[in-house]
Amino acid sequence: MNILDELRTRFTPALLAWTDDPSSVIEMLKASQDAKFGDYQANFAMPLANRSKELKPRDLAAQIVEQVDLSDVCEPLEVAGPGFINIKLKQDWLEDQTKQLVTDDRLGVATAKSPQKVVVDFSAPNVAKPMHVGHLRSSVIGDANYRVLQFLGHDVVGDNHIGDWGTQFGMIIFGYKHFLNEAAFQESPVEELARLYRLVNQLSDYHATRNTIPTVQNEVEQLESKLKTMEAANNPSDKKSQKQLKKLKSNIGERKSELTSMQEKLTAFEQDKDLQSKADTFPEIARLARQETAKLHAGDPENLDLWKQFLPECLEAIQVVYDRLDIHFDMTLGESYYQPMLADVVADLKEKGLATESEGATCVFIEGFKAPFIVQKQDGAFTYATTDLATIKYRVEELKADRVLYVVDSRQSEHFQLLFATVKEWGFTNLELQHVSFGTILGKNKRPYKTRSGDTVGLESLLDESIQRAYAIVAENDDAKPDGPELRKEERTQIAETVGLGGIKYADLKHNRDSDYVFDWDKMLANRGDTATYMQYAYARICGIFRKGNVDRPTLRNEHTMLNLAEESERALALQINRYSEILESVAIEARPNYLTNYLFELSNLFSTFYNNCHVLKAEDENVKTSRLLLCDLTARVIEHGLSLLGIRTCERM
Repeated sequence: MNILDELRTRFTPALLAWTDDPSSVIEMLKASQDAKFGDYQANFAMPLANRSKELKPRDLAAQIVEQVDLSDVCEPLEVAGPGFINIKLKQDWLEDQTKQLVTDDRLGVATAKSPQKVVVDFSAPNVAKPMHVGHLRSSVIGDANYRVLQFLGHDVVGDNHIGDWGTQFGMIIFGYKHFLNEAAFQESPVEELARLYRLVNQLSDYHATRNTIPTVQNEVEQLESKLKTMEAANNPSDKKSQKQLKKLKSNIGERKSELTSMQEKLTAFEQDKDLQSKADTFPEIARLARQETAKLHAGDPENLDLWKQFLPECLEAIQVVYDRLDIHFDMTLGESYYQPMLADVVADLKEKGLATESEGATCVFIEGFKAPFIVQKQDGAFTYATTDLATIKYRVEELKADRVLYVVDSRQSEHFQLLFATVKEWGFTNLELQHVSFGTILGKNKRPYKTRSGDTVGLESLLDESIQRAYAIVAENDDAKPDGPELRKEERTQIAETVGLGGIKYADLKHNRDSDYVFDWDKMLANRGDTATYMQYAYARICGIFRKGNVDRPTLRNEHTMLNLAEESERALALQINRYSEILESVAIEARPNYLTNYLFELSNLFSTFYNNCHVLKAEDENVKTSRLLLCDLTARVIEHGLSLLGIRTCERM
């Protein structure tokens, strides 16, 4: 049972006397942050009382309490402080609810009352390049949301909307035609294609930097001239003038630093004779690469054949990473799939009066937004916006989607605001669209996480390193056991993979997804604190209890349901177990897996307190032992299941 949902349902009729819309305040009934205030707490009396000059919040809270009948579920409700309502569950009711979980395969989690067709659009790499650390967040956040929604009974479609048709292919095709290392391509096609992409990008960047330097130099000269004028007229007692002077000096410093960086970049490039030769040969390489993209999109036979040759190799390479991460998709429809639909999308927008020409481009102008939503460029090329609109049309008309989650980093927020607004204007008013935004993975220097050479960290190499580090930790812990090592090498390897991959995923998922976070190996794989390893150890410890007691867990569940929550730590653990359902509902609504990680961390902490305070195998009598074993079993099942919804495995020995 979702206890929180039940309590809110009971309170809702009582609130109608003070508000026409109880839903506006009912979410102020939440789990208590401190057990001394009960198990749940409501503070909606305060905002409701503000609507009336005659009522004080505490008096209103008392009147609400009189209207609510929770006598079968709770102890008498308590009004505290300025108007809080404290709610404590009855002991026998909580015990009864916990007993029901013992043989419940779903651990008290009911399926959705109104299941939706939900499309989760996540990962979406550009397939012409190896996956890197930047793809991690979308992949694991999207996968966790997919798993939770599916478990709750929604009809979920995981879609990997890959970039398989964009400008990167023009760059690769140009590189293939002019810079290919045939032997390297035969040995490892994807690595060679990635090298070609980086090379063309590097050459394009060189020319762009060269062309930009004079502009920056001119800006610096103008700013320095302005500075001289301001210093000549400077009045030290004028605070506003001093502030402007300080800001101008700062701007000059920043622009000079930028100029120095650009010049150093050019110098380093020009010292490489091979690179310089290639750059001299193709001074307009960026334009030439764009031409190759345009030819591909126009159906040029040669470029289309190359694209068809490259794509399977690229897809196979990214699939290797997904297999290692245990991430799966129901469909992989890339940009190329929607290409034939784009002209019709623009035509339909024009017909409905939504799209108009502006400076040669076709745009949708949305009230409240400064920038237009460009759906066709001056040269006739379509944009990501056009593809996204075609994708939504397909998902509604073909997939019958009710809700679409876009798991894309927060830098794309403005794009999605415009997209969603355009979609509503277009007529898809019953579709729920949600941008599941996320921040950046940072290094310890608080900048985007890169290798020492400045390259973006490859995702496969990241996974390899995590598993290697985990293996060293597992081996060290096993060797340090009082009775000697217990694990065979094969077991250590398996555990290291579970711990290493789980550590990376959990470290990402435990943060509020909107925040940036610092990637830290030591914290990530620690067996104490808020880590996957800590929970995996808690699960393994419980499995060890059952091994030591020679107790078969399925048999225990089938033969015993006696539960007694006499100790406070037993009750606290049981209450947390019963909250599993409400946590998953919150994850599903807000698409925030960190709610689940927080819950599992607290569950593991409460189990640790319970284990330290209450003997299990050495309990004072058999009934107490059985009750505590059932609590241990429920804890293990929730940890294992909760971690599985995050895409993280467990081990019975560690």
